[in-house]
Amino acid sequence: MIFKVYFQDLKTEVPVRENTRTIFVKGVSERDVRTKLAEKPYNIEFITSVEGAFLEYEQQNEDFTVLEIE
Repeated sequence: MIFKVYFQDLKTEVPVRENTRTIFVKGVSERDVRTKLAEKPYNIEFITSVEGAFLEYEQQNEDFTVLEIE
């Protein structure tokens, strides 16, 4: 399953909407994705699964890449 992760670059910064970035991560659950990203300095705001028409829409973006973190 593919998840879209909304995050800030640093855990020490206060979340500001204009600085929110996104990445796509392959995982089996939201908890799995959080575990995989635990080593990163990200301040995770929100994680949502991406499937169906929403996934097709996201795949049209030329910057679309899915991270496969072990």
